[in-house]
Amino acid sequence: MPPRRRTKLICPLTCTSPAALRGAMDQAKARGADAVELRLDYLAAPPTPEDLRPLLADPPVEVIVTCRPVREGGRFDGDESARLALLRAAAELGANWLDVETDADADNLPADRIILSHHDFACCPTDLDALAARLDESPAAVNKIAFAAAGPEDALRALDVIRAAAKPTLALAMGEAGVTSRILARKIGAFGTFGTLTPGAESAPGQPTLAELTGLYRWGELTETTAVFGVIGCPVGHSMSPAIHNAAFSAAGVDGVYVPLLIQPGEEHFRRFLDAVRARPWLDWRGLSVTIPHKENALAYVGADRCDELARKIGAVNTITIEPDGSLRGDNTDYAAAIDALCDAMGIPREGLAGRDVAVLGAGGAARALVAALTHYRAIVTVYNRTLARGRALAEEFACAAAGRDALAGLRAEVVINCTPLGMHPRVDRCPLTDIPPGVRVIFDTIYNPVETRLLRRARAAGCTCVTGLDMFVNQAVAQFETWTGTKAPRSVMRNVVLKHLTSAS
Repeated sequence: MPPRRRTKLICPLTCTSPAALRGAMDQAKARGADAVELRLDYLAAPPTPEDLRPLLADPPVEVIVTCRPVREGGRFDGDESARLALLRAAAELGANWLDVETDADADNLPADRIILSHHDFACCPTDLDALAARLDESPAAVNKIAFAAAGPEDALRALDVIRAAAKPTLALAMGEAGVTSRILARKIGAFGTFGTLTPGAESAPGQPTLAELTGLYRWGELTETTAVFGVIGCPVGHSMSPAIHNAAFSAAGVDGVYVPLLIQPGEEHFRRFLDAVRARPWLDWRGLSVTIPHKENALAYVGADRCDELARKIGAVNTITIEPDGSLRGDNTDYAAAIDALCDAMGIPREGLAGRDVAVLGAGGAARALVAALTHYRAIVTVYNRTLARGRALAEEFACAAAGRDALAGLRAEVVINCTPLGMHPRVDRCPLTDIPPGVRVIFDTIYNPVETRLLRRARAAGCTCVTGLDMFVNQAVAQFETWTGTKAPRSVMRNVVLKHLTSAS
């Protein structure tokens, strides 16, 4: 493996006029970019060499000039000789780099400034390794391969290419599933990665913004020894987990980065990615959060014998720990997060739940985790569900009672836990209970957006102790952080990140 190189943060500029391009170059510099890519094919009018002069005169950062033809996913559909002449003019005017496609005639361009590029917008090339080898053998100074990712395992294929290359190399998996290749480029010592000025200014699918790379993913702190963590789900773009955990790593001084991992439903997709992770110990993966729809797949992959007791009872894992030797451990921090949020609010230990009447509304994944935990600590549980048969199936599995939603009017319980989506953003006017039944002392709503639901407002007005989904959400993230790092989690930092996110989204 060649020596690790400093990775450039490159901002692609897709402005439609030369004047706008020049202004955007200064903005990119101010936001942390080391270089800009001038996409001349986006200009409203075909550029001339004279248009390039003000762009390349004393630029604030390194400049890559690109005029991408339609055949390679760009917008230039003019004469090929005119396009190449424009690139030659850019070289003569001082452009640091020229991005030239593998099928272009680059004989009259300076090889020591060429980024030789190949793009595949359909899939990961089946001959990826052979393609990378051909680029390595070319006279060009830098290799570049970009391809569409079917899953996050394709992002790891891109990192393989960078790691094996003899020359400086960009290898990028495009699309949401490939974002890991962009974030971890610095860890592997890629030639560069791309970050946009603003959302919507992407020159290729899946490019994060400069602000996300430098802020959320702490680009400047990533090193070759940085441990990698992530959240698996579908969808995953809305997840707050990257913001929570990356902020926690920063506050606690942990050398780690946490990335989103879009994995399509199905055990095969899940297994393919985990196999890819375990085949690359050099990437230092140490932990994975698992959310819908892969919690059951996680349990099956890790193996019940390597999971905690309640995870086995629940039949789902939301936390995978990857040990330095590659072995796996599975936990379910959802139940502990919920039970601890409830018990803390009630001022009792977990064992204090024994003999208490608890009504659980709903029979989905959250309800399953709570019913398993509550019955484990010997609470007296009744599951209320709109579909009685589903509620009964859950209740029978954990030896408790079940009733339909029509029985809520006669509910008799000390604690009520809402595990339905009623009241969740954006339909915040909904509520699973029209009135707070007499005798109820504690209301726990597992919804965290909004933090105070209509149910909790009614409960507070009735004098009940209220437990929010925010408490549960933060607890499970804290448990994951401490499991993976062996370090006390900065709880207040993590909680504030969630609150800030919810406030800005509302």
